[in-house]
Amino acid sequence: MAEEAGGIREIVSLTNPLVKQLRALHQRKERRESGLFLAEGARTIVEALDNGQAPEILVYHRDGRERAIIARLREACLAAGGTCIETNDTVLAKISRKDNPQSVVAAFRWVERGFDAIDPDSARVFVALDRVRDPGNLGTVIRTADAVGAGGVLLIGETCDPASVEAVRASMGSIFAVPVFAGSEADFLALCGRWPGAVIGTALPATTHYRKTDAPAPHLVVMGNEQAGITDTIAGACTHLVRIPMVGRADSLNLAVSTAVMLYGIAEPEEGGLG
Repeated sequence: MAEEAGGIREIVSLTNPLVKQLRALHQRKERRESGLFLAEGARTIVEALDNGQAPEILVYHRDGRERAIIARLREACLAAGGTCIETNDTVLAKISRKDNPQSVVAAFRWVERGFDAIDPDSARVFVALDRVRDPGNLGTVIRTADAVGAGGVLLIGETCDPASVEAVRASMGSIFAVPVFAGSEADFLALCGRWPGAVIGTALPATTHYRKTDAPAPHLVVMGNEQAGITDTIAGACTHLVRIPMVGRADSLNLAVSTAVMLYGIAEPEEGGLG
């Protein structure tokens, strides 16, 4: 996409190479090869700007070019050396793969982070996800992590892609505020070995209530795969194993819901942030 970079262009052809390349970002393979991912909607893109990330490519409806928010996004994109594309509903629908697309779509550079980049002292709580499969769950967890002021979301092993359109959409812009780290199970076990606080896992056999654990900060909350939970190996690396009690007929919670329960319960959020 580098050859297309810079300035403002008007594109209304569905066969334009840049339109095809942007549409291809719905595929994980293309995201990995290009290093770019899509974000939809002016609000989400403003969140990116507020967190210091300008789009490399900004696509907006030409009828909205005079709107103040579009002008702000366009100025930021151009100042960063990016490309702005003025277009129509048809091209926006093609890029978004939606019949009723947002009037603004942007491509951003993904930042790769390994577990070695984590600073445990930067926050009181972090959350790790073991082989999460649902991008909607992942995006929602990232949003919740943002809400509680978590220091990052750690992805263990083969997970769904946090840069997918579905995950980015579910994060509601928090993908730009919360660092996402990724590594293998072996990398995570090494991190657990040097973690200065508590590594808290959720497991069915656990007897300790999730709000009654005496765990030192920083807390590393480990949540398992939607179907299987955390592996026995990861459970063995946790300093604390806890349970979320079930008193009704349901015997489990959605991953995003249970992660929110854990983060708000263990982190003890106070008004204005975590204490």
